[in-house]
Amino acid sequence: MNSNAASSLNPLSSPGKMVLLGLQHVLVMSASAVAFPRLIGEALRLPADQIAGMISAALLVGGLITLVQSLGVGRFGIRLPVMMGVSFAGSGAMLAIGSDPNLGLAGVFGAMLVSGLLCIVLAPLLGRLRYLFPPVVIGSILLTIGMSLLDISAHWMAGGAGVTDFGSPTYLCVAFGVLLVVMALLKFGRGFVRNVAILIGLAAGMIVCVARGLATLDGVAQAPWLEIVRPFHLAGLKFEPWSIVAMCVVMLVNTVETAGVFMALGELTGVEVRRRDIVRGFRADGLGTALAAVFNVFPYTTYAENVGLLVATGVRSRFVTATAAGILVVLALFPKLAAVIAAVPVYVLGSVSMITFGMICVAAIRVLAKVDYERNTANAWIVAVSVGIGMTPAFAPKFFQFFPPSLAPLLHSGVVLAALVAVSLNGVLNARRSDTQDTQNTQNTQDTQMS
Repeated sequence: MNSNAASSLNPLSSPGKMVLLGLQHVLVMSASAVAFPRLIGEALRLPADQIAGMISAALLVGGLITLVQSLGVGRFGIRLPVMMGVSFAGSGAMLAIGSDPNLGLAGVFGAMLVSGLLCIVLAPLLGRLRYLFPPVVIGSILLTIGMSLLDISAHWMAGGAGVTDFGSPTYLCVAFGVLLVVMALLKFGRGFVRNVAILIGLAAGMIVCVARGLATLDGVAQAPWLEIVRPFHLAGLKFEPWSIVAMCVVMLVNTVETAGVFMALGELTGVEVRRRDIVRGFRADGLGTALAAVFNVFPYTTYAENVGLLVATGVRSRFVTATAAGILVVLALFPKLAAVIAAVPVYVLGSVSMITFGMICVAAIRVLAKVDYERNTANAWIVAVSVGIGMTPAFAPKFFQFFPPSLAPLLHSGVVLAALVAVSLNGVLNARRSDTQDTQNTQNTQDTQMS
């Protein structure tokens, strides 16, 4: 598989351009990558220095596993333009384990290590999920991803959840101003300027915010120049059977979500994603979770927001995401640089994410447009029901509030719900369709050899 076909950009002749394009990816994912370690750390009442160390570890491991996924190392890595970041899917399970005085964070990391290693071992079996994702399923998942992320984008543009002046006209004016700048560059820009329109818009928004006193760089002065991320800097490992089961469920949830994103990436980049490619991607996911346990951070998943950036900019090279991975590693080792990224106001990020997340919806529409609804009306039902159920956690956050907390990784992830419903309905309603059988037969032929 050659994902370079998705982009003609030469990484050797354009190092400066690669860095700018990679930085654009880092900025798009930065809010999510930093938010989750901070959320868990504050919930478990960790001191500020330990939370900062966890954020550095999140950036380091995210960079390393993104390199593996993008470029491939032996039998690890999907070799597509993938950005890996800390997953929100297992927050409930991890908080439950970490809050237990007999387990604490050591119980979380011990369970993560086992689940990550099991994912590596079972990757060939999990790779059989490939045939479950025809276009009607991929399109439904993509549409759910895009619509769910747009909800996040709207909250960011209004100042972010939890701020007292949520929806302030100041936030909205800056956000829409940045949005107009980016749209103008995408419309009238040429060549490389258009490719980095998101980055230029973010820079313009940051300059305005600093000039008007809406953003501060005080955190840059306070941050150290160099910091080595050490293994087990927060806790060691503790192994408890039920914690391990819970984290294995989280890993399985991430696998379902990741499989959908991998297939969607194949559609967007024009690269055929075969079973052996999915297997390599799952192995890298498992490796990322195992490394995260060693460096005391949390499980990793493919970031869908960066998928939207591929569509918005038209640059779909895995060497760009590999460059972004290198930037993440540098940020982890040099906290002053990370502090500059962290200083970008969330409403500035929200404005550009409105474009990138919306482009995921556009990509979904393109995929769903290829589906036959005339001769097979079941396809319309699959899209309607799977997207409707998938959007439930975003539209009605308390919809599943009376269900057991242990089911949170399944019930509170719209992408996972959409994937499970779409795959199940497709299996039932299209089970006897000749086109589905032909697709499966073709895929089985292609998958006879695995790496």
